[in-house]
Amino acid sequence: MRNKFNKYFFCLLLLGCVGLLPCSNTNAQSILPSFGKSRSGTSGFQFVKITVDPRAAAMGNSVVADATDGSSLYWNPALAVQSGHSEVQFSHSIYFMDITKEYVSYVQHLKTIAVGVSLQYLNSGDINETTEFQPLGTGLTFRTIHYSLGLTVSQKLTELFSYGLTVHFLDERIEEIQTKTESVDLGFFYRVGDTGLRFAIGLNNFGPDAKPTGDTQRITLDGSQTEKNFQKVSLPTTFIIGAAYDAYKGEHSSLMISGQLTNPSDNAERVSVGVEYGFMHRFYLRGGYQFGVDEVKYPSGGIGVAFPAGKHSFNFDYSFSPYERLGNIHRLALKISI
Repeated sequence: MRNKFNKYFFCLLLLGCVGLLPCSNTNAQSILPSFGKSRSGTSGFQFVKITVDPRAAAMGNSVVADATDGSSLYWNPALAVQSGHSEVQFSHSIYFMDITKEYVSYVQHLKTIAVGVSLQYLNSGDINETTEFQPLGTGLTFRTIHYSLGLTVSQKLTELFSYGLTVHFLDERIEEIQTKTESVDLGFFYRVGDTGLRFAIGLNNFGPDAKPTGDTQRITLDGSQTEKNFQKVSLPTTFIIGAAYDAYKGEHSSLMISGQLTNPSDNAERVSVGVEYGFMHRFYLRGGYQFGVDEVKYPSGGIGVAFPAGKHSFNFDYSFSPYERLGNIHRLALKISI
């Protein structure tokens, strides 16, 4: 009876999250009004919003309550201590317009505490330089630099509850202009006994505004001018609440469903749902969808394969995320349990 109650409760939670979405009918109202679109483009450091791991991307970015691998340092630091083993992860994302993003993380377990380090790096590729007077290009190219270095501490207070904190150092550079600051991720995780139901709350990318430094030359009608006064840049702070539920656990197969409500400071709210089917604890099939994202019209998907090697294991993940006009995103990851 208790398991049935939890299953029904989780389904109601997902339906409630979907109900928070703004309706397309202009006469309809929602609990969370769609004020977020008016905030688009109001913050910097956008690269930190690009999903770093294929498992989460395949499940529609709905893993804040179930990212117990190296991606926990990105999604929810409270989960870093939940896996029970140390792990290193390498992820590669093939983004739009030849842009790539790399993610490396390492989690070390120390009984009821886990510590971790992570690195996000965005490679913009070569960008053609254009000006107001040469809109087709000057013949020169340039690159931008974006990276985030994080340090995480996670503690399990009981078998059911854990919390975590990540401190990031962020840096963005374009031409001679550099913008850097610090940010904090804070997460909480709670497991509802042995029911298979778990909840999580996260506050990511919270920190002070950043002041760009440096100067750059611009050609105007009055000749060459030096620009060195720039407005401060805010962080894309995000509040996340989510749940995950083990709908079925058998001897050879398992089924897990997840849901997440994401409320960013610089865009509209969105709801994500995902599912993961496991077979023989070796093969995984994943799918998911994001509600409230204009470019997302089709579900995302992915696969995972695990290979044991003595006391260690190797996991390979792949995901495919289709976007209506921007194109498709492919992600690959290798996770090694130590």
